[in-house]
Amino acid sequence: MTVRLPTPSAPLKIGTRGSPLALAQAHETRRRLSAAFDLPDAAFEICVIKVTGDDRSMIAADRPLKEIGNKGLFTREIEEALLDGSIDIAVHSMKDMPTVQPDGLILETYLPREDVRDAFVSPTLASLSDLAQGATVGTSSLRRRAQLLHKRPDLNVVEFRGNVQTRLQKLADGVADCTFLACAGLNRLGMADVPATPIETTDMLPAVAQGAIGIERRQNDTNTAEMLDAIHDTPTGHRLAAERQFLFTLDGSCETPIAATSTIDAGTLTLHGEVLRPDGSDALSGTRTGPVADGRDMGTDLARDLLQRAGKGFFDWH
Repeated sequence: MTVRLPTPSAPLKIGTRGSPLALAQAHETRRRLSAAFDLPDAAFEICVIKVTGDDRSMIAADRPLKEIGNKGLFTREIEEALLDGSIDIAVHSMKDMPTVQPDGLILETYLPREDVRDAFVSPTLASLSDLAQGATVGTSSLRRRAQLLHKRPDLNVVEFRGNVQTRLQKLADGVADCTFLACAGLNRLGMADVPATPIETTDMLPAVAQGAIGIERRQNDTNTAEMLDAIHDTPTGHRLAAERQFLFTLDGSCETPIAATSTIDAGTLTLHGEVLRPDGSDALSGTRTGPVADGRDMGTDLARDLLQRAGKGFFDWH
């Protein structure tokens, strides 16, 4: 098949959220496509689409996302634009993505993965162990909340939502003593000046697919599929297949206390997974190792094992 390439007069339209990080990810996608096909940036149009999760008029800053209807909160409107042809591809942070796509859409292209770790962010402290008894921690992530309270039940965890810049401003305003951000986001935004300390995955297992950018397209758009093949990172695809299958089997979302990450070494994939009670009172974890090709099966097996060990009511919100 001969790929029909976009032109400045008929650009390929890239849909994205409007946050600085989302735009950085869309620009990275455009750069990679431009380089792969030796095209000018003007052959790709970045289209900002407002999503429910970014609409401050609809969502109170102190209201947990789980109360609003978290699945698709950051993707629904973008996927609708993709389905109606307003855009040609959609760029997503994979940790925000539901494990099942709407009929007619497919998600199978991933850019090389960034640092998967969380970062401890504080203007005055270097690590979690430096926090005083009863210190206030800001986070909107149910996973991070549960992990923190599991380690430090004395902490006061408050809702702390918004893009990276908003959360840093809240920290500067003294709303909390510290917060947590993804290392990948800080790196992609070039924010080396932020007082952040990476947390090893052995101390805080990250969100499923953290650090990965995914590109969604219409299932019947074979021309775009051919283009996206040129920028797909195969190792990232294998890792996300295992992690997202783990999440799918647990029937989780970005607002369920589930964590997982994986590594590949010489054709062997290692998957680490964790589930926690929402209040942090209990945590269960496990690991699976095997051939890269068995990643999905490992994700299913590990999830089923943790579900059996967890028992009924483990994820109930208190």
